[in-house]
Amino acid sequence: MSLYAISDLHLAFNEDKPMDIFGDKWFMHHERIKENWEKKITKGDTVLIAGDISWSMKIEEGLHDLEWIHNLKGRKILIKGNHDYWWSSINKLNKLYEDMNFIQNNFFIYENYAICGTRGWNPKPSDNFTSHDEKIYRRELIRLRLSLDEAKKAGMKKFIVMLHYPATNDKFEDSPMTELLKEYNVDKVIYGHLHGISTTKSLEGLRDGIEYHLTSCDHINFDPVKII
Repeated sequence: MSLYAISDLHLAFNEDKPMDIFGDKWFMHHERIKENWEKKITKGDTVLIAGDISWSMKIEEGLHDLEWIHNLKGRKILIKGNHDYWWSSINKLNKLYEDMNFIQNNFFIYENYAICGTRGWNPKPSDNFTSHDEKIYRRELIRLRLSLDEAKKAGMKKFIVMLHYPATNDKFEDSPMTELLKEYNVDKVIYGHLHGISTTKSLEGLRDGIEYHLTSCDHINFDPVKII
């Protein structure tokens, strides 16, 4: 009953969005994900999917991509990414598939861990941060706190947080997001969003007692990484 993670699947079974425009490694990338998934993931495992799941704009279109994920082995826990415009009401999403759990102001349990999360936003501090960015960033902090508080109310004491955006900027400076993670003594953080050269300035490993994992699928060679 292992825990794995991957993010930024960027599926497009109902869209004309060939990902190999971003490089040859993306050619038919969904086949590589499926092949690697089937080699290691069992029915009893859980996979965290940290956003940018589908290019679809509407839930009716995105169902093709969600069905593909549903047909893979294991339980899946998902959060929203910045490209997930298809994302519908959380109640509607959580009624779609028994093996797929969607997080928004809520949490799910993996063994003795609460899996919490939110999308996040462009990390602070930043010279390009606008008042609009500030509004969204604060909303995402509230959503993560709600998720963590729901877990605490249920008696959970160990937390894994899923974010789509990184918690720090490329200088690894502390931010309101990292402070929130420390406040709740989060054990591990799973995130994505970064691709290509941006991954060379990503936070990975242990910091302030929290273990960070960047799981953008091209960064991990389209192969889910084992977290526990």
